[in-house]
Amino acid sequence: MMKKNFLTLLDLSPDTLRGLITRGIELKAIHKAGSLHEPLKNRVLAMIFEKSSTRTRMSFEAGMAQLGGTAIFLSPRDTQLGRGEPIEDSARVLSRMADIIMIRTFEHEKIERFTSCSKVPIINALTDLYHPCQLLADMQTWLNTAVRYREKQLHG
Repeated sequence: MMKKNFLTLLDLSPDTLRGLITRGIELKAIHKAGSLHEPLKNRVLAMIFEKSSTRTRMSFEAGMAQLGGTAIFLSPRDTQLGRGEPIEDSARVLSRMADIIMIRTFEHEKIERFTSCSKVPIINALTDLYHPCQLLADMQTWLNTAVRYREKQLHG
């Protein structure tokens, strides 16, 4: 299976983007209903944070836990990404231990270099150029709100 990275919204076709947003709405409803749904059981997400963020960390950790997986937080103190340890080496080593890697960093070029050597998918949680996860969340919120509004108009 070919690895699929998510560095920008341009990595997704319009159909894939719609499907991803729809699936996000479904997963949120499953969780809200209290149903156990663990498609990520025994999967590990490595979270590399060079730029800190309470909400990003919480959302990724909570999401992995709710879907049965485990998230491992790596702060700038825990990694030498680009400082004494080449990015390419970090990518090769971490991608042997994690099923997917999320990176929140400064330079977009850094995440591209990491991606080029990773054997697992990479998620861009923020670079100075792109913030695709935030855009997805905004689109999901808008679509969910629009659907509820339309239903309310139709059914009073």
